[in-house]
Amino acid sequence: MDEHPLVIFADGPAGRRARLAGTGADIWEVIATVKDNNGSEEDAADYLALTPILVNAAVAYYGSYSDEIDSLIERNSAEADEAEARWLAGRAALNR
Repeated sequence: MDEHPLVIFADGPAGRRARLAGTGADIWEVIATVKDNNGSEEDAADYLALTPILVNAAVAYYGSYSDEIDSLIERNSAEADEAEARWLAGRAALNR
């Protein structure tokens, strides 16, 4: 916490996750948004309604723990792809 004072940790069904203090944002969500915005911290801050300081804190944490965060981003992406596939299969079944 001394190295990343704006980062806290929360336990949940997915296990222990790094979060931005005072927000509901997980670090992996912020980093995924920064990546989706071509690396623009400012655009990510606007999209997430966070201050640039908080987004910068997430980026700094990512610099120290990128493997952890990349793993969470990949897991979320895989789960989203699986959910979409199930939904598409359901839609296809409705159209038979």
